[in-house]
Amino acid sequence: MNRCRNPEHPHCTVWVMPDDAMCAHGHAQPAVDTQPVLTPVTTAPAAGLPSSFDAITALRSRRPTDIGPAPTLPRANLQRPQLHISGFDPRAAGGRQAIRLELRGMPMDCAPEVRMLVRSALRLHGGESYAFQRTSRGDWRPLFLEFSSRGLEHGQYRIEIELHSHHRQAPESNRTWTCSPVILVPRQDASLGEIHQTFLATHKNVRVTADDAGIARVNAPGGGRIDIDVTARNASIAQLNLDSGSGKIDLGMSTIAWDEDLIEIDIPVEAALHPCPATGACLVHAEADSATQRHVRLFALDECVLGRFESIAAEADLLLAHHGETGAEIGGLTRRLSGRHAVIRRSRHGFEIEDVSRYGVLLDGVWPGKHMPVQLRLGMRLELTASIKGIVTLEVTALMAHAVVLHRLDAGARAECFYLMAPDCIPASNRHQQASSMPRAAALPMLFHRDGGFWQRDRDSGRDTPLAPQAQLDRLQQTGLGIAARFVAQAYPEAHGGPRGGSERHHHAFTVALDA
Repeated sequence: MNRCRNPEHPHCTVWVMPDDAMCAHGHAQPAVDTQPVLTPVTTAPAAGLPSSFDAITALRSRRPTDIGPAPTLPRANLQRPQLHISGFDPRAAGGRQAIRLELRGMPMDCAPEVRMLVRSALRLHGGESYAFQRTSRGDWRPLFLEFSSRGLEHGQYRIEIELHSHHRQAPESNRTWTCSPVILVPRQDASLGEIHQTFLATHKNVRVTADDAGIARVNAPGGGRIDIDVTARNASIAQLNLDSGSGKIDLGMSTIAWDEDLIEIDIPVEAALHPCPATGACLVHAEADSATQRHVRLFALDECVLGRFESIAAEADLLLAHHGETGAEIGGLTRRLSGRHAVIRRSRHGFEIEDVSRYGVLLDGVWPGKHMPVQLRLGMRLELTASIKGIVTLEVTALMAHAVVLHRLDAGARAECFYLMAPDCIPASNRHQQASSMPRAAALPMLFHRDGGFWQRDRDSGRDTPLAPQAQLDRLQQTGLGIAARFVAQAYPEAHGGPRGGSERHHHAFTVALDA
């Protein structure tokens, strides 16, 4: 309704309909446009116009190509570093077992090789040092840890595991993780149900789920039918208790798998720069006498490989050759040494040696067997090979917490000796050093490896001096090296081209806390 629309009567207040010809006072009304006007408060849409519901439906039905690709946001890796353990069979109590270890969720700044140290009261068959290697796809190759519980009391045994990621070029990025998985050694007569109950009680992160398309139908035992389909996937455990008085039904796989969270235990610390970084070096005597050797070869490697001397494309770090009356003989009996003959590595209890050759190694006259690590002892005699004696004979003349010294007992005794050090390890006290050295090794200086290079420690003052070709060796003269001794940043300076044992070899050092 509108007021009177006649312009000649502006004061008329009579309300008229849009289609009236005159108002109640008799005033003629002009014609009006009767086309409907759409306002925002219209509740019903006009014919032919889309409603808001239709507009939203059309927007939702549009293809992704019509509205353009959605922006992709970087997804953060929220997975924590874990060590996945699988293949453990607790029913094989007293026998030999092999569990599979796999790294998951490791950060991308890890070194391409992560060193693993293992310690346990269980009898480990593969030694205490292992290495995870990263593939070209970015994942990690699994490792197998072999052990035995033969002769051990039943119960739970802890396995201490340390993982070390070390970068040679960036020591400040070194990282260390640790975890302590628990292995159950059951009684010989333990049932599978008891084993599973113990496992569930010790691993609180076990979840019981119904897998995809899993069906479990149970009817009352009183005359009804029981039709159950149970599937145990991925070494999971399924347990069914009917409580019908007839006993208990246990279903499960023979192997068990679980994840252990890796805890980072150290903080990256910026390392000091060494004036001459090297993993292999040599102290050369220009005038060697009966008490000294012409070459004191220094090595700082996690694993030092002993093998045949080759001036080009050598496969080992510590290169050995048979010495005759006229000196080193590159041919002849030297060819009876394998390219990779033995490996000396640092373990938690000192240093160990492992035979990896085809000709064998005699330790105090006894062959320990291939791939059987044996702890080195002071005064132990190492003979390469087992088939032909007298090619190379070494003796452990010093056995310290951070290093081991080997002297030759054959015709090459005056030519060279070997000083093998664990990278980035500080030497023990002087008293421990003197008690673990023989007279020939006591004449050598106290050497160690730190910050990527070699150092010499004065036994009297305790002062540390970095070794470099341009450094003064006055303090080394006091230890019996003589005035003509010089430092060379190559293990074999007399070999052209530099063997694999020099500073060119890439290694991954790990730091072990040592008692003072």
